[in-house]
Amino acid sequence: MTNTARPVTGYDARSLRIRIRHALWRQTKALRQHLRPHPIAQHVFVAGMQRSGTNLLMDVLDASLDTRVFHETDPRAFERYQMRDLTVIRGLAQASPAPVFVIKALCELDRIKLLMDTFSPAKTLWMVRDWRDSASSAVKSFGGFVPQWQRLAHGDAKDWRGRGMSPATRELLAALYHPNASEAEGAAIMWFYRNALFFEQLLASDARVRLVFYEELVRQPAREVAAVYDFLGLPGFNAAIAARIHARSIRHRTPPDVAPAVAALCDELLSRFRALTSGKRK
Repeated sequence: MTNTARPVTGYDARSLRIRIRHALWRQTKALRQHLRPHPIAQHVFVAGMQRSGTNLLMDVLDASLDTRVFHETDPRAFERYQMRDLTVIRGLAQASPAPVFVIKALCELDRIKLLMDTFSPAKTLWMVRDWRDSASSAVKSFGGFVPQWQRLAHGDAKDWRGRGMSPATRELLAALYHPNASEAEGAAIMWFYRNALFFEQLLASDARVRLVFYEELVRQPAREVAAVYDFLGLPGFNAAIAARIHARSIRHRTPPDVAPAVAALCDELLSRFRALTSGKRK
């Protein structure tokens, strides 16, 4: 049975005035959708490592009249930030009065291809943020990165962090682990092994998937949001939607307590991501 608890959204760092205005917008949109419901036409999964700007992306998707969005803090769709059983998600999608069903998929990065195949037609937006800024933000918000690293290196696959991890990635984690690692280094390693799933699932060649770079999104919001709307087939893009983008945290400073080998590993993966879109931006 679907959890009917009151839904909530993800963390919002904006001013109270803006939050109130957007809350009123969501209520007005929900009322309009219930008065004029449309059958589901598209499922959208917003993926990426935690603290990579996925909330920012969800906000600009929520600005469309055609979307119904579900954050990972919404008890109807998630339990302890993990997506509920797919039958529950399917029920939410089928009951949605909006034609585009949008849902976070952060703990489910290893299941993106399965999710798109199960909820066809579907597309995925995979958010990538420079590992330095992502790791720095993650350390401020979470903890326990080094113990997690140790468990994963020893073969633990019980929770979502180790689910779907390739033997090659696990071997790398084991080779690089050391008990004196800092939390920043542990967060950087997590950025690596979670984002490595993009390539391990061969998503680079999947036309249903689009990379969205955090840095490009905040530097060129009009261009990037227009491209996202075009990719999803969402109508109604305008300057006000792009103006919802408020974050400007781009530092790219490598924490001093990250081992050179870990920094090089993350840099190499980030370069692989960048190479996929080099010279192809619309």
